Amino acid sequence: MTQGETAALRLDPPPFRDDAALASVWDALPEARIAGGAVRDVLAGRPVSDIDLATPRTPEQVTEALRQADLRVVPTGLAHGTVTAVADGRGFEVTTLRRDVATDGRHAVVAFTADWRQDASRRDFTINAMSMTRDGRVFDYFGGADDLAAGRVRFVGDPATRIAEDYLRILRFFRFHGRYGRVPPDAESQAALRAGIPGLARLSVERIWNELRLILGAEDASATVALMDSLGVWRAVLPEAPAIRKLHGLPTDALLRLAAMLAGDPLALALRLKLSNEDRDRLVRLLTTPSPRPDDDDAALRRLLADHEKRDLIDRVRLDRGPDALRQRLEAMARPVFPLEGRDVVALGIAPGPRVGALLRQVRQWWLDGGCAAGKAACEAELARQSCTPD
Repeated sequence: MTQGETAALRLDPPPFRDDAALASVWDALPEARIAGGAVRDVLAGRPVSDIDLATPRTPEQVTEALRQADLRVVPTGLAHGTVTAVADGRGFEVTTLRRDVATDGRHAVVAFTADWRQDASRRDFTINAMSMTRDGRVFDYFGGADDLAAGRVRFVGDPATRIAEDYLRILRFFRFHGRYGRVPPDAESQAALRAGIPGLARLSVERIWNELRLILGAEDASATVALMDSLGVWRAVLPEAPAIRKLHGLPTDALLRLAAMLAGDPLALALRLKLSNEDRDRLVRLLTTPSPRPDDDDAALRRLLADHEKRDLIDRVRLDRGPDALRQRLEAMARPVFPLEGRDVVALGIAPGPRVGALLRQVRQWWLDGGCAAGKAACEAELARQSCTPD
């Protein structure tokens, strides 16, 4: 603890007191504090996913202490002072306190420090700048606890300075605002967010999409995206998706919501954002899969299911704002599978070749026209009939 420090509050009983894996790390590093998001979420009464710790010890000292405690150490980010302590199969990032030496809007050159406040001052938002000791004392240098209680996302210090250090903080602001914010950003923050927009072009599309995915996957993304749009941020990062009003009422599915807003070519956007192959293909399917209609009978729905994945058809119902009853009908239906294969054609004495495929396609179309209800015996009979029909 820096001399003269006073905890803002103390949590009693202290959180994580029954976490044996964390206790083993704390036994090795008793001066360490939980830092960042875990403290924020404890105070907000939300589940904690990852626990990161900070310490004034150097990475070499941290590594030695952990190994002395028979804990495995992974050097995950030594250049930035981070190692991962592995206890009971769980990883805990442990980072040496830092101060920024230089930044270029994307990356920072850091130096180590023993000053907790100095380390906290380099963080993005007040709600992420708190730290907590093992006995539940919370150190809050910039009013993060009050901001959290008020539903206010506020930059640490000067907003323009924080943004210039890493322009991704523009998108991070909206991500955290969407989860914790209940009041609009202040005028100074709004001005800094607008002024920082040109810096977004310096970021990789992978980093941008990672933040956008988290923004779109939040419970009420529509309000956040509307705020981004009002400040000019949304059109700067996703000009292909201008229809922000179409977000309302959709489930918390980032790709589904992106598809709802998209006005351009889904494949072109997927390639620009460098989406994974799985996400790329799903985005394209979301906008090219036929739409089931409420007045479709079961035969029509079976025909759609025979040619398309059930999930894609249900997604189309959601995109089209179709009735729940239609989605429920699709969910309850089994996907029909055409019962014949090429060997069934060959078994009739048809030589392998183009005619085998042609006959299968003809019989499958007959099967589709009948609502995919015919079983294998009926399909074999139709195959026999068509195989005797002259080309």
